[in-house]
Amino acid sequence: MLRPLPKGAAVQQDDPDITPITQTAPVATKTHGGRAKCLQRLIRLSLPVPRTTALSFRAVKRIAEGEMPDIDEILAPFGKDPLLCVRPSSEDPDWGGPSAVLNIGMNDTTHAALSERIGEEPATRLYIRFVRSYAVHVERLDPDIFEDLPSTGMEALQESFRAYQEETEDDFPQDPGVQLAAVLKSMARAWRGTTARLLRQAKGAPADAGLGLVVEEMALGLGKLGECGSGVIQLASSSTGLPRITGRYLSQSQGREALQSGSRSLYLAKDSRGPSLEELAPEAYATLVEYAELMRFRLREEMQCEFTIENGNVHVLDGVRASRTSRAAVRMAVRLAEDGIIPREEALCRVDPRALNEMLHRQVDPEAARDLVGQGIAASPGAATGRLCFSAAAAQAAAARGEPCILVRRETGPEDIRGMHAAVAVLTERGGATSHAAVIGRGLGLPCVVGVTGLTFDMKASQLVTSDGRRFGAGTLMTVDGSHGDILAGEAPLLEASQDAAFQAMLSWAEEFCDIGIRANADTPEDALVARKFHAQGIGLCRTEHMFFEPGRLTVMREMIFADGPDDRRTAIERLLPMQRADFTELFRIMEGQPVCIRLFDPPLHEFLPTDRAGMRELAESLSRPLSDITRRTEQLTEYNPMLGMRGVRLGITVPEIYDMQARAIFEATIAASEQGAPVVPEIMIPLVSARREVELVKTRVDAVAAAVRNETGRDFTYRLGVMVETPRAALRAGEIAPFAAFLSFGTNDLTQMTYGLSRDDAGKFMSEYVKQGVFKEDPFHTLDHEGVGELLTIGAERGRAARPDLVLSICGEHGGNAESIAFCRSAGFDYVSCSPYRVPVARLAAAQLNVRPTLPPRAFKTS
Repeated sequence: MLRPLPKGAAVQQDDPDITPITQTAPVATKTHGGRAKCLQRLIRLSLPVPRTTALSFRAVKRIAEGEMPDIDEILAPFGKDPLLCVRPSSEDPDWGGPSAVLNIGMNDTTHAALSERIGEEPATRLYIRFVRSYAVHVERLDPDIFEDLPSTGMEALQESFRAYQEETEDDFPQDPGVQLAAVLKSMARAWRGTTARLLRQAKGAPADAGLGLVVEEMALGLGKLGECGSGVIQLASSSTGLPRITGRYLSQSQGREALQSGSRSLYLAKDSRGPSLEELAPEAYATLVEYAELMRFRLREEMQCEFTIENGNVHVLDGVRASRTSRAAVRMAVRLAEDGIIPREEALCRVDPRALNEMLHRQVDPEAARDLVGQGIAASPGAATGRLCFSAAAAQAAAARGEPCILVRRETGPEDIRGMHAAVAVLTERGGATSHAAVIGRGLGLPCVVGVTGLTFDMKASQLVTSDGRRFGAGTLMTVDGSHGDILAGEAPLLEASQDAAFQAMLSWAEEFCDIGIRANADTPEDALVARKFHAQGIGLCRTEHMFFEPGRLTVMREMIFADGPDDRRTAIERLLPMQRADFTELFRIMEGQPVCIRLFDPPLHEFLPTDRAGMRELAESLSRPLSDITRRTEQLTEYNPMLGMRGVRLGITVPEIYDMQARAIFEATIAASEQGAPVVPEIMIPLVSARREVELVKTRVDAVAAAVRNETGRDFTYRLGVMVETPRAALRAGEIAPFAAFLSFGTNDLTQMTYGLSRDDAGKFMSEYVKQGVFKEDPFHTLDHEGVGELLTIGAERGRAARPDLVLSICGEHGGNAESIAFCRSAGFDYVSCSPYRVPVARLAAAQLNVRPTLPPRAFKTS
């Protein structure tokens, strides 16, 4: 029979780290753990919680070190012949802990008493379960010693005693104090084990995270006088987040047997699929629902309640935050806010920004079986199934036939853009989180896995080969999970993207509380439409070079590259002018007066030339030139380190006709778009600057083109010229550069690459080992390095604004969608961040959370 303490009653304890839980007991999450604090809250709600004592982090740490507390003091509140369970209580429930141990105190005396009270068969079943659980989880015996023994009856109990005695050379302990001490020691030491420490650190727990333990009186869920059993209940679906009473109940059971018993357990509410607790015990069911609703309202969270029913009476054993998928997390938070239980600001902080990311894309069903054949870096979220294609041309052909395809490459380059547009997913052998495939994949909303391990890429044979010899050739159906970095054989079940009313509500609230501009990196009209859909405040980076890889334009680009002089080059470039003008006009019209920042041509020219002999022969034919001319020009343009060679502003100065054409296209598009809508104020960005004189030279030519267009058209317009800060020198000399620039946009991908001397495409090969060994805290291409690269940003911002107070500051690298990077930009006074279109909602939610968190109490972010 349970003996609850009177309300507010206190029990005198000699050890302050051993605390019977009452309404007023000094119990805190940071000293006793989330479970202990939640049980106290349930007691304060006057719910029928069994008598419980909490052991603090400090007490458990001492136990692990061999200093045992006074066991009699722990047992005192539970009276004679107690029957107890011990559960872990970590600071954050997500950090886990050792498994609970039930029925401590079970011995021959208790067995006899229980046989009278609930019957010999269930009492014996409890005794057997405890003996075997104690042997395996406390004494660490091999569970195989019980495998061939009977499972029920007195014979099974005696055989269990015999097996225990043979393995330990000692009788099974009968003293409840000895049993409890052994359980406490086992659980305390398990928490400090290497495996447990690595698992919780993977979940974000600090290395020295503490563990509390709660010792709770058992509410059996077994009996003869009325309905008895155990189960769990919650008021919202963990999968969908929609309101629905879920859980299971099993008569004559304890713990979480109901969740593991399959068809033997009952539904809670009436259900057409089978019998329910509501039909079996309507009064107990109604009481449970009342308790669950009270917990939801007063604890301000969707909770899962563990309960027992003993002779018709309901007991609440535990309350934990209900597990939830990403889409369920959004729906739960929005419903709590709409029901007036929490404010909208708090609802924003209840959702991990990455949850929105998952809702934007299809995902592999987490409950489905997976035939995992390889893994890599999860470079772009989402999942897709398609047939393998090993070239961009093959991908385009498959798309023309209406066949979903996965583009497989060692690594992608600009020439693969059309193939990526045609594919449903991308897979590369090389690369990291900011490699070409990753950046473009995120921009297109395309699932992408890079830096794949476990698979050999045989590009000559067009095959992927697993370590055990399985081969997957062109046309094989496979699934790419870009959210987790998995490559799966065959067609995996997928969950559709979910941008429902709750998602839209979360986005609108985030927009309301976001205090930094969020723009999108967009290169095409399709990208711009996605940016508008997610309410991006303009385009922060339009990479114009991607526009030149269209088949018709690529030929003209190559003619320009092979031109014999400036005049011939200008003639070829003039053919590109109307194409660029049309591109920019459409972008301006889609963005409807929002700012559009266009980066002038950046890549080295060799990227537009074929790399193999067959491609060179084809180019020679199309240009009516000797193959030797093609080979010679290709060799001339080849550089040892092209990413640090003739590209960006260096190309714009040495081949100025390219930037002249682009500037004219921008200005003529500005006039055309402004005729039909709001006035357009384009932003022109000069890439890869390292010296003031570079900016002066380009600015002079751009201003001249602007004056010419004004004279020719008789129309006036304004524009803003800025600099993309990608070199450390540009950041250091920002004070000299700023007077010639309306804005500085930090390209943190290349800036990180140059600051570290790391190739972002190759760093993935060793970066995980560097992070594991503590060389870097995080991959600097994934999370902005605040100490090194961040110092360059701070220096550039301070020196730039000192020279020009109205200077606009931003970042437009992939870090722009990262919460930690946004926090840095807010603190450094940046005006906006720019990221891939599909990361705009994620960035806005992260920024909104940073704005509202200081106004909310700590409990708004962590629930028990």
